[in-house]
Amino acid sequence: MKRIVVFLYLMAGFFANAQTADSVQLNFREYLGYVKKYHPIAKQAEMVMSVGQANLMKARGGFDPKISLDYATKEFKGAEYYDLLNSTFKVPTWYGIELKGEFEQYSGEYLNAERNVPDDGLYSAGVALSLGRGSWINERMATVKKAKFFREQSKADRDLLVNQILFDASLAYFNWLQAYRNSLLFNDFLLNAKVRLKGVNRSAQAGEIAAIDTVEAKISVQNRALEREQANVALRNARLELSNYLWMGENIPMELQQDVVPDTSLDTEIDQALEILGKPLDSFVLENHPKLKSLGYKIDGLVVDKRLKTNKLLPRIDVEYKFITDEPEYLNSFETQNYKAGLNFELPLFLRKERGDLKLAKLKLKDARFELDNAEVQIQNKITAIYNELASFENQNILIDDIVASYEALLAAEERKFSFGESSLFLINSRETKLIDAVLKQNQVENKYFTAKAKLFNSLAVNPENL
Repeated sequence: MKRIVVFLYLMAGFFANAQTADSVQLNFREYLGYVKKYHPIAKQAEMVMSVGQANLMKARGGFDPKISLDYATKEFKGAEYYDLLNSTFKVPTWYGIELKGEFEQYSGEYLNAERNVPDDGLYSAGVALSLGRGSWINERMATVKKAKFFREQSKADRDLLVNQILFDASLAYFNWLQAYRNSLLFNDFLLNAKVRLKGVNRSAQAGEIAAIDTVEAKISVQNRALEREQANVALRNARLELSNYLWMGENIPMELQQDVVPDTSLDTEIDQALEILGKPLDSFVLENHPKLKSLGYKIDGLVVDKRLKTNKLLPRIDVEYKFITDEPEYLNSFETQNYKAGLNFELPLFLRKERGDLKLAKLKLKDARFELDNAEVQIQNKITAIYNELASFENQNILIDDIVASYEALLAAEERKFSFGESSLFLINSRETKLIDAVLKQNQVENKYFTAKAKLFNSLAVNPENL
């Protein structure tokens, strides 16, 4: 598939206002909106719903009325051996009852005596039903019930799939934001190092400082250039990772240009976009979780399957009774003394197959219930742990902000002392390195904080409605 480099200036509504004259901001909410609408996996998630509906339609087809026609004829050496016509109309209903209408017309020289009917044919109408196996549940009933549960399960699975792709896309955005902040950081400090090198060179030429100080200033510039190059590589790779989630229209992948930048004020934007704003721990209802709903519907289907297997332990007792007449236009012609009836009885002596099927059905049901119990505990504990993380990261953000501010103050003080000739480049570079490390950690803590919010979104399995 041809990859398209998108000129994002032209995408109305896709981006927020430009941060600078040379950059365009990719808004987090709009980004997730396009992921949800156009990403292939998000489209696959919607197809899950269609599969569930199609399965239900297929299951209901077991109760569709049916018309059948059976015709056979034979002639040999001028003799008509037989001419047989049998047509049937069946209407399956719930609980193993089947309404049947039939028309028979037979002629020929070599017919069995049981096929002697009036010349205009014989009509019959009646019912067929199961009194044992298939009475209170049968294959058709079980298939429809399981299909209904599967349809509801598909809705929950759709929410899980959409939530997962949005979660992965959010992490890619946060990594891009962190790489962007790191790149800006090294750009700024490289510029500072270059300015400082010029000043040191002038001072050395004027004889105010030793010439060796210019070497140290030059090394500082080289280190900052190296760090910026490494940061820019990380930024380009993060931009490519983000592009994996950007699609348009009919499966057209997009690639971000270098002048597209992330939204740097995400704190409240994340909560609103992921729809986790104002959701305290005690507001979460475990039963509403899509994964638990999906497992619940799976269990419901297995319960139906177990009932069906239990019913198959009963003997097969199928009975049929039909009124017959050669004058169907008169309802009173269907009299009780004219009828066709039948009985079919079947019972395996050991029922080993049926008992084995039932045991397997019980084991599957038991396994699914264990899975549900385990999932409930895991989800509850995971959500609690994430709320603990979020509370901790809020404190960590305050602490790291104070640390960065302190390092900035130390660096500024050291630069003032250096301007008075009371400090050295070594101390300035040391203060600057400490500040860079602190800012990098600040960006990392911010990324972990945003990631924790995304993990909460993922653990709650939210499918945002307003994207």
